[in-house]
Amino acid sequence: MRKKKEEYLTFGPLTVVIFVVICCVMMVLLYFFYKWLVYVMIAVFCIASSMSLYNCLAALIRKIPYGQCTILCRGKSVEVRLIFLAGLCIAVAVVWAVFRNEDRWAWILQDILGIAFCLNLIKTLKLPNFKSCVILLGLLLLYDVFFVFITPFITKNGESIMVELAAGPFGNNEKNDGNLVEATGQPSAPHEKLPVVIRVPKLTYFSVMSVCLMPVSILGFGDIIVPGLLIAYCRRFDVQTGSSYIYYVSSTVAYAIGMILTFVVLVLMKKGQPALLYLVPCTLITASVVAWRRKEMKKFWKGNNYQMMDHLDYATNEENPVMSGEQIVQQ
Repeated sequence: MRKKKEEYLTFGPLTVVIFVVICCVMMVLLYFFYKWLVYVMIAVFCIASSMSLYNCLAALIRKIPYGQCTILCRGKSVEVRLIFLAGLCIAVAVVWAVFRNEDRWAWILQDILGIAFCLNLIKTLKLPNFKSCVILLGLLLLYDVFFVFITPFITKNGESIMVELAAGPFGNNEKNDGNLVEATGQPSAPHEKLPVVIRVPKLTYFSVMSVCLMPVSILGFGDIIVPGLLIAYCRRFDVQTGSSYIYYVSSTVAYAIGMILTFVVLVLMKKGQPALLYLVPCTLITASVVAWRRKEMKKFWKGNNYQMMDHLDYATNEENPVMSGEQIVQQ
């Protein structure tokens, strides 16, 4: 049986730089044309997140050996359960789009769609080596710090561009200073917000009495995706070198430590923090120390030729479907 080759986008150093420049341009455009571009971002989020949710759930459903009846559609057999799944994912995105300003429960749908979007993007975008990881995480750390701490000295109202976009520039009642923020939702006229954050309400006495006054913690998608790309690279490096997942486990623990450190600083400073300021050093330093202790820094820095490995894996599976990718590495 022929194995379908998985498609993904590989980010080399030059591509990483171009990507960061595009992020900066988009940030500035959103700041000056928020009233119009916010609806474009909402539409893009609905389409991308529904597709991502489908990809995530389809991978789980395919493992279930029941309900595999198919129908023919344009000469191709399609599983009926996947058709219903696609309808469900579209319905979730549509319901969120219609009730996105409903503060009591719409955040649940946004978080589900957002998490699926982050997972699918981490799966699709791949960094070929640690060099690209350092460049991407380093540049985005500077990007995050600049738009949080430097832009208040440039803008007319003294607010950072990141804060304005995360909370919405109209009727902003969220007091924060970064991607990971503490926000207090006050009853006010609804205003459109960019769907680029995970919102987690904090249960308090006042929030039980009135949901509208519920404090909210916000974590940007970038704080999940950017370190996640490094962790995904560590996972692939472990598989191809047979290193017992030491890079993957250590980088995951480092991410958790960085997130805890972010929350600690958030509580001590009593204002939001750019999470990448703590996540990037924790994950990069940890991965570097592991590679140095295992004397694999040169290989870890340059990486392996993943495209060639995928090609070999694809060709070998055509000749011998039983052989796995790990067996190819061992040979």
